[in-house]
Amino acid sequence: MVSFSDNTSLSCPNNPSQAPKFANTFTTRIFSDVAGDITITVDGESFLLHKFPLVSRSGKIRKMVADGKDYNVSKLELVNFPGGPHTFELAMKFCYGMNFEITAANAALLRCAAEYLEMSEDYREENLIGRTEVYLNDVVVQSLEKCVEVLCTCENLPPIVEELGIINTCVEAIAMNACKEQLVSGLSALDCNGESTELKTGSMEWWIEDLSVLRIDYYHKVITSMARIGVRPDTIVESLMHYAQISLKSIGKCQIWNPARPNSNSGTTESEQKTIVEALVNLLPTLKSSNVPLSFLFGMLRMAIMVEATVACRLELERRIAFRLEMASLDDLLIPSLRAEILFSTLILSTE
Repeated sequence: MVSFSDNTSLSCPNNPSQAPKFANTFTTRIFSDVAGDITITVDGESFLLHKFPLVSRSGKIRKMVADGKDYNVSKLELVNFPGGPHTFELAMKFCYGMNFEITAANAALLRCAAEYLEMSEDYREENLIGRTEVYLNDVVVQSLEKCVEVLCTCENLPPIVEELGIINTCVEAIAMNACKEQLVSGLSALDCNGESTELKTGSMEWWIEDLSVLRIDYYHKVITSMARIGVRPDTIVESLMHYAQISLKSIGKCQIWNPARPNSNSGTTESEQKTIVEALVNLLPTLKSSNVPLSFLFGMLRMAIMVEATVACRLELERRIAFRLEMASLDDLLIPSLRAEILFSTLILSTE
């Protein structure tokens, strides 16, 4: 009925007279020989369905039908359904026994939908909650790429996705997989002697690139988890630099050196840029554990000034720069001023 795969694929049983069939128009009857007896509306889209397969698997629908004035209730509306009509359609396919695949792209959506619909083992064995849990815990956690994909789908889901532990599961799995990659690359480097440096660089780039697509709050969780379980600080710095390059590229050189010029890039708002800058500074490893490039610190300080980051954020960057001030160039010390009549501000650094 439901299989696990990397690609979504929907198919119907061979005998259409014995199984449901979804038409292009949701309000069309689903059984080819039995008319639907209940219409369920999700975000304005109507599904003409049959009570029996739904109440046998969904506790919520069973209760909604039972709470009606009589069992002949024919219309229901599901408000704030996780994943919208498309995810509801997949959940209904599950109820009807239609074949489809659970993938990294729909696993979190289906898990939240199953929780909303109360599709637990209390109503039917191997129900949708159990099936999605198996996929998330046995398949997704084994792959860093799949975990990242699941986290990306969680961005548009309601708070229930956090309550179900999906985000934490993926975050911890990403950190663990990155740590394993670090260990494997280290062991491989021991066998490659002279090629060890090249091997180390290449082995780290792939997951650093993957993490750059995460929203900043999820990225913060991932890096915090990585630091806790022992991923190398230098690797974390490399990831922070790449994330900053990707997510803050809308703060262009023209804007940095001309604060009065409005930001023409609408990719991220000024508030989002401020959040990203402050989060990245907060994630910087301790001074003793890593050597953060001085150019990156100065670049982040310029960005912190441009987005008006908190005083604490800017002071932290200035403190880190002060410890290595003798290595700075004159261009590094020219920090743009937010005051229109002054081009540059004086940079006051303290090592306290």
